[in-house]
Amino acid sequence: MSKSTQQPGGLSEAQIKHYNDHGYVAPIDILSEAEAAQCLEELEDAEKRWPDALSGSGRNNAHYVLPILDNLTHNNAILNAVESLIGSNILVCGTTLFIKEPENEGFISWHQDARYIGLEPHNWVTAWLALSPATTQNGCMRMMPGSHKGELLVHEDTYGKNNLLTRGQTVPNVDESRTVPVELQPGQLSLHHPRVVHGSGPNLSQSRRVGFAIQSYIGADVDQVIGSIFVQQARGEDPFGYHQHRPRISTAMQDSDIAFREQANNELSKIFYAGAEQKGRF
Repeated sequence: MSKSTQQPGGLSEAQIKHYNDHGYVAPIDILSEAEAAQCLEELEDAEKRWPDALSGSGRNNAHYVLPILDNLTHNNAILNAVESLIGSNILVCGTTLFIKEPENEGFISWHQDARYIGLEPHNWVTAWLALSPATTQNGCMRMMPGSHKGELLVHEDTYGKNNLLTRGQTVPNVDESRTVPVELQPGQLSLHHPRVVHGSGPNLSQSRRVGFAIQSYIGADVDQVIGSIFVQQARGEDPFGYHQHRPRISTAMQDSDIAFREQANNELSKIFYAGAEQKGRF
């Protein structure tokens, strides 16, 4: 979409309309170029220091062990935008690092977030923050506008070699000519609906593509109908009490936080692979 003025405290009316009509909204300016560069530097320093903790399944819920990601998860500008879409009682139920190395065949197949995650009702939104440029060449997300207005579609579990999704879950026969690229500069955000069909291609460039997804921000009225999840209170209150709460962190890679993150990821894995014939890499 063309950029429109974002009002203080949240999305503009034009941005909200675009989200409601198309199932996503982008770009939303969150961080300055310098702030995004600083976040990327801190993340890559952490990758060098604790490589095993942030690769493979370690890409999930890293906000429980890295303060820089915790801070991004609770960023006020992001929460203001999210509040415009799901209301003021906001919980964080997970995060994922989406990193594509240069000239890498890894891709994300066409899918709907709501198909396997078990969060009902669909009063939730996924936020995707670019820490490096996200372009068509390096595998930015692509959206199928308006696909969120229908029901959940049938997905096939492919477990593809280069598919970065847990089960390689794929909506078959997507008309890719109808999809729209969501290109972002460092510090810009996209928000997308849990039912919108989306995916991303491989990184054909010589540069790393780094994105941080808060997957997802949920309203307090949203329950987990498959297994159980842990949440953080990002804003407002939790009058429903469906989930176990976890406090924020202040220090990187504490033993107790690492143990908890493993517990949270184990519960997440049970949800992702519920009813599956096999387990994938993540």
